[in-house]
Amino acid sequence: MSGAHRTLKELLAKASPLRSGDVLAGVAAATEEERVLAQMELAGVPLERFLEEHVVPYEEDEVTRLIIDTHDRDAFAPVRGLTVGEFRDWLLTDVVDGEVLTRLAPGVTPEMAAAVSKLMRLQDLVLVASKCRVTTRFRNTIGLPGTFSVRLQPNHPTDDLLGIAASTLDGLCYGCGDAVIGVNPATDSLDNIRRILDMLDGLISRYAIPTQSCVLTHVTTTMEAVEAGAPVDLCFQSIAGTQGANASFGVSLSLLQEALEATRSLSRGTMGDNVMYFETGQGSALSAGAHHGVDQQTLEARAYAVARRFEPLLVNTVVGFIGPEYLLNGKQITRAGLEDHFCGKLLGLPMGVDVCYTNHAEADQDDMDALLTLLGAAGCTFVMGVPGADDIMLNYQSTSFHDAAYLRRLLGRKPAPEFAAWLESSGVMDGNGRLLPIETSNRLLGLPGAVRGA
Repeated sequence: MSGAHRTLKELLAKASPLRSGDVLAGVAAATEEERVLAQMELAGVPLERFLEEHVVPYEEDEVTRLIIDTHDRDAFAPVRGLTVGEFRDWLLTDVVDGEVLTRLAPGVTPEMAAAVSKLMRLQDLVLVASKCRVTTRFRNTIGLPGTFSVRLQPNHPTDDLLGIAASTLDGLCYGCGDAVIGVNPATDSLDNIRRILDMLDGLISRYAIPTQSCVLTHVTTTMEAVEAGAPVDLCFQSIAGTQGANASFGVSLSLLQEALEATRSLSRGTMGDNVMYFETGQGSALSAGAHHGVDQQTLEARAYAVARRFEPLLVNTVVGFIGPEYLLNGKQITRAGLEDHFCGKLLGLPMGVDVCYTNHAEADQDDMDALLTLLGAAGCTFVMGVPGADDIMLNYQSTSFHDAAYLRRLLGRKPAPEFAAWLESSGVMDGNGRLLPIETSNRLLGLPGAVRGA
């Protein structure tokens, strides 16, 4: 098909850097030459065209309706006359800083963000994302300049409370957990969810930890827990970029609104009411058979419009979790992680990344080290802290408590300020954000050295 007649949907797919999911869907460019020609054509597309031509029909999809109906034309005004290529060049200029990008965010649609990312090198994705500032609050302040947060992920294959608590304490001793202490339950029953929530709430209360807990169950189970009086801090849900893909997760925009209101009704936040936690991942819509022939990265960006609607505390892409059918190897996972982080930040989200891969992907921990470091330079809001980087319940490889400590040390980043002050008072870190020797100062473990110094 000649370039003059290509739809935005086709053009975005052909311009997308190579990934196995788009090949599986039959939408990828057949050759590198075709990909480059599509990128050249995409560079000349006016941004306003994305408001007139929809990659998923408006009449058939509530996510499209959300994107179009909530678009802020006043915020869009500074870039209204630009093409996608000119938008890229403008984003990279020094006059575009964090304040400019914050004002712009409501005027950017996911498709615009996806389009401009397809024209960017990795360094471009890192540089622009590093300029974005997104701050959220529940019991601490996440996303401030100079900070880097960690979701402490103490999963256990049988939901053993002592095992979860031991992993949690281990993570706290490495300064992890300021984003959230979040458990993926092995058993998704209300009684089990309540049991884990009660334990985490007791731990947070006993040690007066300025953080929040979350059990990553389905949103309807969380709503049942709220109704039953469980100590719910955050409400979690996996989301995607089309109505059909969200339906495969058992959710809709109206249900998410109910969940937001139910969780906020508990008023458990001490510093803010950002109570939602969303996870996403390239390939979910294709996996659900609800991709509408759209490339997976554009659909991933559309998921961020869903997240943005509900003012979340945290959003992260579980970038390599869905498997090599969608992101084949370390190179594709690295590109996808930086794209997702860039698009989320450009849209105004507190964006984190689960830097991860499955054991049958063509990737290893060296690839994850490289992506983690790039994301740190890009100002990533948070990553996962998993014991030994090996999640023994979900059976995939992520980042460890040690990895988070490495990045903070390398880049001079600290945890969220309230959490950092607690770590200092507990003898875990000093005032400069450096970990202290456990055997002499750590009061969480009640070791002899701590007793002598008390």
